[in-house]
Amino acid sequence: MASRPTGRTAALSLQLARAHQDLRRRLADLRAGLGRPRRPDGHDDPLLAHCLAFCTALTHHHQGEDTGLFAQLLRERPDLAPTIGKLVEDHGFITHILTRVRDLAEQAATAATAAADLEAVGRELDGLAAIMDSHFAYEERAIGAALDAGAGDDGWSEAVLRFRAP
Repeated sequence: MASRPTGRTAALSLQLARAHQDLRRRLADLRAGLGRPRRPDGHDDPLLAHCLAFCTALTHHHQGEDTGLFAQLLRERPDLAPTIGKLVEDHGFITHILTRVRDLAEQAATAATAAADLEAVGRELDGLAAIMDSHFAYEERAIGAALDAGAGDDGWSEAVLRFRAP
């Protein structure tokens, strides 16, 4: 965090960091679950269900940032345009990886022998974890001060800060 917490706006930067930590935990849980055995009947595959829940949570978080939080910050702090542009660009890269993860998880859920598919999912998740860590750390440093300085919340916080249970 860039500054001492004071009031609701400072709480937003802290809540953003907590939301990022929750997404990191969800990804770690997903990665840890790659070795779990599949159900013999193929229904309700835990990898696929967990993957889709995680991918949906991260996608909603980033959409909420792009259309809500970042739009609000740009109105209040146009000087942040280059930083926000970089963050939105990162979201595009992450979306590409999430699409690949979803596709691979679906393959693994339907394949007779899924070991190679699971390895591919694991590699994608490893790459995603590295990008997420870097992205989240940069985002918290780059916009935390703006949140602490009094950025408004025109309703964006619900999508950005709160997730449904996995």
